[in-house]
Parts: sequence; C-alpha cells; structure tokens
Amino acid sequence: MIRSAIVSAALLATTAIVPASAQQAPWASRDVPVSHHDRVYAAEQFSNTLSVTDPADNRLLGVIKLGDPQPANFSPLYKGQVLVHGLGYSPDGKTLAVVSIGSNSVTWIDTATNTVKHTTYIGRSPHEAFFTPDGKEVWVTVRGEDYISVLDPVSFEEKTRLKTPGGPGMTIFSPDGRYGYVCSSFNPDLVVFDVASHQIVGHVAQPSPFCPNIAASPDGKQVWFTLKDVGKTVAFDARPPFAVLKVIDTGPITNHVNFARTRKGSFAYVSVGGLNEVKVFRTETFAQVATVPVGKLPHGVWPSGDGSRIYVGLENDDKLAAIDTATNTVIGEVPIGQAPQAIAYVPNAVSEGGGMANLQPLGTAGQTTHLVLATVGTGGTPTSVSLFDQGLIQILEASVTGLQPKHPYVLAFGAKPDGSGALEPLATFMTNPAGSAIVNASGPIRQVVQGDVSQAPRVLVIAEAVNGVPGKIIQVQRP
Repeated sequence: MIRSAIVSAALLATTAIVPASAQQAPWASRDVPVSHHDRVYAAEQFSNTLSVTDPADNRLLGVIKLGDPQPANFSPLYKGQVLVHGLGYSPDGKTLAVVSIGSNSVTWIDTATNTVKHTTYIGRSPHEAFFTPDGKEVWVTVRGEDYISVLDPVSFEEKTRLKTPGGPGMTIFSPDGRYGYVCSSFNPDLVVFDVASHQIVGHVAQPSPFCPNIAASPDGKQVWFTLKDVGKTVAFDARPPFAVLKVIDTGPITNHVNFARTRKGSFAYVSVGGLNEVKVFRTETFAQVATVPVGKLPHGVWPSGDGSRIYVGLENDDKLAAIDTATNTVIGEVPIGQAPQAIAYVPNAVSEGGGMANLQPLGTAGQTTHLVLATVGTGGTPTSVSLFDQGLIQILEASVTGLQPKHPYVLAFGAKPDGSGALEPLATFMTNPAGSAIVNASGPIRQVVQGDVSQAPRVLVIAEAVNGVPGKIIQVQRP
C-alpha cells in the first residue's frame, strides 16, 4: 500500500480542494481540513485496546490499553475491561466514551492525554454510546436489556433510563439535536425519541430484528440503518412521520454506515463484511456509484472532518483502511489492534502538543494469523479466518459466507490436508438469512493448524451439521 512522502503530499492537496461549505455527521460541524491535530480511534474487542492514529500521515501512534487478553480476564479478581467495542466522542472532541460489552462499562478518556478519567458501570451488554449534539447527555444503548442509560458527562453518573423495545442496538441524533433514533438488535422496531422530553414520538418498522448501526445524514434529512442478519440497508425520512424511503440489498454481514459530503454531493458508505467491500450510494437517488475493495471483514466507518476521506476498520485484518472520497479508492492502511469494531474520526482531538502521552506499542495486539477457507469444488464465496494471539492461546473469528441460509454447520479440525478423515468440532453455528455468520472459538488453535514440522498439521473445515454431528464438508482451509 502507498506510503511514500509524495503520496502524503498528494493526500493533503486533495484535502485542500474540498469546499468548506459542506457539513459532516454527526454534529453538523463545519469542515475541518485533515491535520496532525486530528485522531482516528478504533475500539478493538479482542486485544481490549483503543488504537490512536494520526490521519495526516496515516500513522499509528500507539494504543490505550483498557484490559488484558484471555485468559487473564477470566480471573474473578480481574478489574480491566472486556470486549472493547463501542465508541463515541463529545462535540468538542475532548472526551471519548468507550463501551466494553463484556464488562458492562463506559470508559471516559481524555483525548489530549490519552488517560482514563472515569469508568461508569451500567446494565448488561451495552453496545454504543453517543453524546447529544449539545454535549449535555450521553445515551448508551443497553442491548442486553430494554433501555437507554442516559449518563451525565460531567459527573459520569446515570441520570435516567429510557424504556425501549428489547435489545436497543444504537442511538444517533439528528444534527439539530431534536431527535434520537434508536434501532434494535432483537426486535424489528426502531423508535424515535424527542431528546428534550425523553418521550418516544415515532416508530419505524425494521425489515429484520438485527440492526447493529445507524447514522444521520449531515443535512439532517435522512437516517440510514444496517441489518446485519439479512444483508440490507434502510433509509428513512429523518422528520415525521419518519417514512421509509428505500430498502437496499447491500450484501451478507452488512455492518456499518456513515456519510460524506463532498463537491460531488452527499454519499452513504456501507461496510459489507461478507464481501470485503464498502459500497457507496448517492443519498439523493439511492443509486450505487462505487464499490471499494478494502480488506477482510470491514466493520466501523467514519468520515474525516472535511469529508475528503472515509476510514474503515477491518475486523479480520487488524487494520484501518483510508478511502479517498474523490476517487473511492483505498489510499492507505494502518496496522492497529485486534478485531476493530466501532471507529471514530475526531477533528482537532489534540489542539496542542504531540498527543503521544500514555500510549503503548501494539505488542501482542499486533500478532494475528490469517487463514482462508474455500468452497470444496468450484465457485462459492471464501470464508476469512483470523487467529488473534492472546499469548498462550488464540481467539478464532471466522467471517463465514456462501452457505445455505438458516442452516446448521460445524467449524472443525480436519485430520488431513483435504479436510477428510475424522473431524474434531470447534464450534457449531446457524447461518443467518443471508447464509453468513460470525463464528468464534478459543484455544491453542494456531499451533494446531500450523502443526509440528515432523507431522502434517490439521486444517480448518466447515461441515454441515446433522443432529449435531459433522456431515458433508462444505469449505476447507487453503494451503
């Protein structure tokens, strides 16, 4: 990937020609040209880190360690964070709110010093946290329950709870701060709150129950949300009666959506994990205008402060990809921590100094093995597998695609290079309606599949499950 000084100069030149009249999500801030004062943050759920990148030269500065890897975090005396996942930031760019699903927490981080200011513990399995546009409240969707925990960003305490359908996935606010749009991960019911009164004032029917992500367009006219289980993205009117405008088939494991306004117009960028692509749509017509190959399992998406770039977290590549919105091509990659989930681009996060205090090197968080499983025979969509090193063990994550919808399968070790022979199951799973799934397992897996030089190593396979027992092999690990 391009890393030369010439290209860095070209990127800054591209940034300079973007008009200063555009506004970017989520708070309708005026354009802020890319500079060394900006930061790109990524929440990394298997290394339990928050990576910090300087977008001016696409350089990882270091990570903020919020917790330990397995098996250290299994201890009953463990105090760190687990499954660092969600990420929001204050309108002034000075505070991050980082959600850890496994430890039910919101960690507040000072962007100038990279230090933890406080940790607030809330309900079961929170997912995302976002500041209201006036900065006075932080709404955290408590996905394991049925409410939003409203936090005070000064005292860090819970102010109130807002009842929602079970499993609220994420909240995003209209740029003017009037509405809060809350999609669901367990029910096909998106609700709209009046922010001032904390009352529900609208509903939008979701075509499926599993929405992981939602975004409001910078002009305040549209809201888009993704449906991971059926591979669709929905756009609706941001104003009453909140009518659905378009349902788009985007592809298996549709993850996140966000917007960029450029001199060419307003565009939605949708990460499609099962295709390793970001798809680009014009918001005025909903027409797809580009497909950008980005790497394995793209997840979080966020625009730069001027809309000249879109940053994408690659969950199974442990990287950030930078997309030039003028050409819709990848112009840079940055190695980061393990399995990035939500990301955020914060303009002017560090107004003075280098912003390097209290950062650590990647270390073990940068050690990952990548494998590919291909369909037996010809055709089919390959499955990407990452083995995230935790020291003595690895966490396996497979981005499974190309299988039958709603069908049981087994991820297993095969005894022979072609996958034949006795199979040793690692994990059973059911595909979603799009024929895809995210499958996890843990153990000394890298040692097994790489094997001892004195004997043939085993390989990973996916087989049909028949009464819980592995049946016909469908996919097998490539050499």
